[in-house]
Amino acid sequence: MSKSFAVLPCNGLDKGAGCISREIALHLIEKSDSEMICPVLYRVADARYTKIAQEKPLLVIDGCQTRCASKLASEKGLKVTAKLTVTEEAKNRGVDLGDSLRLGQNEVKLAEMVADELLLEKEPEKASESETASDSEIVYPETYDYEVYKKDKFIFRVPKEGFLFNENDSWAYISGNKARVGVTDYVQQSLSDIMFFTPPVVGSEVEQFGELGAIESGKAVFEVVSPVSGRITAVNEELSVAPELINQNPYEKGWIVEVELTDLESDKELLLEFEGYFKILKRKVDDFHV
Repeated sequence: MSKSFAVLPCNGLDKGAGCISREIALHLIEKSDSEMICPVLYRVADARYTKIAQEKPLLVIDGCQTRCASKLASEKGLKVTAKLTVTEEAKNRGVDLGDSLRLGQNEVKLAEMVADELLLEKEPEKASESETASDSEIVYPETYDYEVYKKDKFIFRVPKEGFLFNENDSWAYISGNKARVGVTDYVQQSLSDIMFFTPPVVGSEVEQFGELGAIESGKAVFEVVSPVSGRITAVNEELSVAPELINQNPYEKGWIVEVELTDLESDKELLLEFEGYFKILKRKVDDFHV
């Protein structure tokens, strides 16, 4: 049996990507018992669409990085099961999107391809013995020991052990051949209330100092600069519905991604341990509050 979803598409029908998001939703409805949540009528039929979102896994389809569908889901407090962005899907498949609102053959084919992949039931792949052994070594502590720097009403924490930092205020906690990556307290304090998280694509490669998604508040958008190079193996899905976890603690439940490392020894040459980053943090805080 194929999957079914409660589908919340982009409402930007004045853009090609928004039209494709609606086309994906229509394919899902035609090929399964999925139901669409109208992003326009949701505001006047709250109870009806909230019920649909609670009865089926919620799929959010954004057209572009404006993320209007994700923002609506967050505003309504919905639990998102899966999400995708049309422009990213097109880029990953080598499809050039035109400016026309009338969908061409390539756009229709893209929509059908994405819908088919979403509905396809796959048996979970069994890990090899070597992979299982490697995964068993990946352990991330739930809490850490912090050094604190206070300035006015603000408190900035920096974990003392096990972390490597870059000067772009991102960190990596190494465990085996993987690293959990996130941003520091300086970032979340500077942004204030974080409202959105744009994740990178799982499976994609990232170079040291490459981009690892973005976090956004009412003040600014912060592009996460990777402290390490490797392959992205996981993103913190909880941030899609609760980006405020970064404000609560960016080192623990507010982590961003996990990366399978490819050149850690070289990466370390451009990274800082606790003492080095703590000095930089204090200087930045003092300059910012002058």
